[in-house]
Amino acid sequence: MPDPFTVPEVSRAGLCVVGSFMMDLIAYAERQPRPGETLIGYDFVQAPGGKGFNQALAAARAGAPTSMLGRLGTDSFGDEFLAALGAEGIDCSGVIRDEKTGTGVGHPTVARDGQNAIVVVPRSNSSLTPDDIREHRCAITSAGVMLLQLELPMPAVLEAARIAHEAGTLVILNPAPFSPLPDELLDLCDVIVPNEVELAQWAGRRPADDGQVAELAQNLADDHGLTVIVTIGDRGSLICAPMSPITRVGAHHVTAVDTVGAGDTFCGHLAALLSMGSALPRAIGRASAAAAITVTRRGGNASPTTAETDDFLAKAGQGPTPLLTTARTSS
Repeated sequence: MPDPFTVPEVSRAGLCVVGSFMMDLIAYAERQPRPGETLIGYDFVQAPGGKGFNQALAAARAGAPTSMLGRLGTDSFGDEFLAALGAEGIDCSGVIRDEKTGTGVGHPTVARDGQNAIVVVPRSNSSLTPDDIREHRCAITSAGVMLLQLELPMPAVLEAARIAHEAGTLVILNPAPFSPLPDELLDLCDVIVPNEVELAQWAGRRPADDGQVAELAQNLADDHGLTVIVTIGDRGSLICAPMSPITRVGAHHVTAVDTVGAGDTFCGHLAALLSMGSALPRAIGRASAAAAITVTRRGGNASPTTAETDDFLAKAGQGPTPLLTTARTSS
């Protein structure tokens, strides 16, 4: 029986993140404003974000040589992103400055009870084209792993996946935010990392339990010949691969104060560790630990460093891989 933890061998070091930049402008108030109402808030935070940037940051903090390909405006927000990339040692030679369109922004309003509403304006992210990807293809072809999300135009995402696939670069897709996925894209991927909500949206039905989540993921893995890692919150994650056991990876249990960045931390650390030659079980275990640390911290850019992850695991008295249990065997 095939090993469920086998992914294509990474032949080159380094990780390329093809993704988005969103400057988060976060307003905090006692409640959400009503239509037409002006509400006085009690706090404001400006922080670099966007799934691409967040995942690149996490990957760099996990220790991988990391580059990023995307679009920024020539405004002050763009300058702030470049400074942040440089501070983390991320190669930004593939980051294009857009003189016509400003840097993407997100404007969440967060109520005291944690409920939030968000307006996202992609701006320069929406201008990334297949030609841009081709012009900076060296960032992809020189890396062992490429990490994608869906905050960019689908033609650009598809072109990046094609280039990586043809170059033998391992293609990891975090299919968020939800968008219908063309079979062409799935067939170019080696690993996809959805959460259970995104998986249900693709399937058009909400699974009642983890067994049904596993069934949906297994069907996706079998149909497209790829490895599916479904994150299921504090229950851990499920790994599905064609003709292999469906396997649960246990979670690290902590007291969460802010879960927003957990998925990006998990994906960034996972991709980074695979790019450095880690076996999939170890990569998932350490990515789970890093995500657990993230949810204990408030605010953006909360992904831990390698040393912080090591310390967390040592204090927990655990190795890098949580308990693995086989859920069932696919037919």
